[in-house]
Amino acid sequence: MSLLENIQSGRESRPPRLMVYGSEGVGKSTFGASAPNPIFIQTEDGLGEIHCRKFPLAKTFDEVVAELTALRDEKHEFQTAVIDSLDWLERLIFDDVCREFGVRSIEKADGGYGKGYVHALTRWRKVIALLNELRERRNMLAILIAHAKVERFEDPENSAYDRYTPRLHKHAASLVSEWVDAVFFATRRYRVQKESAGFSGERGIASPIGADGGERILRTNGSPACVAKNRYRLPAEIAFSWNAFIEALKKGQTNE
Repeated sequence: MSLLENIQSGRESRPPRLMVYGSEGVGKSTFGASAPNPIFIQTEDGLGEIHCRKFPLAKTFDEVVAELTALRDEKHEFQTAVIDSLDWLERLIFDDVCREFGVRSIEKADGGYGKGYVHALTRWRKVIALLNELRERRNMLAILIAHAKVERFEDPENSAYDRYTPRLHKHAASLVSEWVDAVFFATRRYRVQKESAGFSGERGIASPIGADGGERILRTNGSPACVAKNRYRLPAEIAFSWNAFIEALKKGQTNE
């Protein structure tokens, strides 16, 4: 049989793979809990006030692998796997690498010189492989939650500037961002007003727009302010809710 006979065409409808990151308390876990029939893989203790089904808090990387493997192999009706959160999972991964090499710091693993982060990537790839199997064999969505950090970006075409990024080591952030179909930055909409600061000039005062601490939004496209992307032709901003995401997803597919 010729390889040319295996060529495929057309669009494949497959469960989304999403990474959602933002500051504490913006509603990332609530977004995950609103997805279809979710199950949480807990790596941090922050779900006490959210009604959801969850595994016990994972304290080692092996426990996370065991939970994902159980979802792959055992009978269940869950439709969404939510890892909450990636940055705490990274701590478990670093601990696992340190145990393997008998060191206390990831910087010292396997003689140092950044080798510890390379070994950490093999564990990240194991997690991604299991999530891929959940998607292919169990038709499950994946929602990966992370906190945000402000990082200096050295733009080769312009002056350096600060932007929001997932709170992960750059190698892990790159790997996960490439794998997912969308990276969403969750934030609140603010209004910045200037006021006099005396001899020092002016200063900006930020105040939230809307009730309940400000209107919550998802930024879906990258900008100088944040890292983001999507493969769904979504608007640059959408309301931060599962229903709003699904509506925007359907509209993007219709336009395509």
